[in-house]
Amino acid sequence: MGTIKPAYIKKLSRELMREVDDLSDDFEANKKIVAEYTNIESKGVRNRIAGYITHKNKVKDTI
Repeated sequence: MGTIKPAYIKKLSRELMREVDDLSDDFEANKKIVAEYTNIESKGVRNRIAGYITHKNKVKDTI
């Protein structure tokens, strides 16, 4: 079983993935992009969103 992410993490991540083309499977790069394109002040929430995006991009590349 995998980790269950909150709905707001998934929603924000999907919106960013639709709008921003620079997202990749590199967590550090995604973390900077999330900080640039959002006004999220919480480091933990920013990292969770960047991690979810990174995971989705890695899974998408393997298919």
